[in-house]
Amino acid sequence: MASILRAQKANASKADSKGKRKADDMEVDLDTEVIAPKKKKNKQRVLLLSSRGITHRMRHLMNDLEALLPHVKKDSKLDSKSQLHLLPELADLNNCNNALYFESRRHEDLYLWAAKTPNGPSIKMHVQNVHTMDELKMTGNCLKGSRGLLSFDKGFDDTEWGRLTKEVFTQIFGVPSTSRKAKPFIDHILTFSLLDSKIWFRNFQIIEKDPLQPNGPPQTTLVEIGPRFVLTPIRIFEGAFGGATVFSNPGMYASIHLINTAHLSCTEFVSPTAVRSALRREQGQKYGQRKDAEAEGQRRKALRMRDDSELAVHKVFA
Repeated sequence: MASILRAQKANASKADSKGKRKADDMEVDLDTEVIAPKKKKNKQRVLLLSSRGITHRMRHLMNDLEALLPHVKKDSKLDSKSQLHLLPELADLNNCNNALYFESRRHEDLYLWAAKTPNGPSIKMHVQNVHTMDELKMTGNCLKGSRGLLSFDKGFDDTEWGRLTKEVFTQIFGVPSTSRKAKPFIDHILTFSLLDSKIWFRNFQIIEKDPLQPNGPPQTTLVEIGPRFVLTPIRIFEGAFGGATVFSNPGMYASIHLINTAHLSCTEFVSPTAVRSALRREQGQKYGQRKDAEAEGQRRKALRMRDDSELAVHKVFA
């Protein structure tokens, strides 16, 4: 019996020697421990809404942007166009730190506000040449909810307002990997090109193989998906939807040759309402010139008429 007990104690001592060492026996240099920094998470959510009076084309453009950006939270229309200070509060209530606000004027002019809430900055832009996905019917396609790459023209880095606009667009249109509705796929690219002091937006699908040669070598090509539109920056404000003016477009103007340049300044942004007013004014000037010519013709005709003589028919046989 004693031999069995001695054998059990020997086995127990061998198991303890093969196990983990005690904390006191371990030599740990606390000064050499490296604490890994916490990875910064990209938490971006965008509030998407519009004003009253938008048309079907504007509404379809908003639906296309909502489908492209899975981190967008769409809200109902804003009733008042003069109380833009309510938008940061709405973004805070929806747990959003970015906002895209489409403002419609006269049911034909569309303006886009891109803002960082609640402290700014914010950019006001005029939207032109809108073409939606349903209208274009392009052959490109991408997975709904997938993340897209952002491509910016190198002209954005040449000016201060371009760098600021690039940073704001990066945070608004860049889909974070932690978004709840985002899918871990990258199959399209959003391009922002700078031409004629305007921002041209395009959306392309990334195809890694030629559809005609599926077994051939990989060949990356781009196929446009849509939508497409053109943005003309008007002003950049320091705060969210207001505040001090950081940038006012000094070299952005409407290149319309029919406008009477004597009434419109070519160093500032010309609103569509001013363009239409100038066109109507020019048409009114044509009408006035035609009436003046008719009056001048009547006056010359009256001068050419000779006076009645005494032997006139209506006097002899009166």
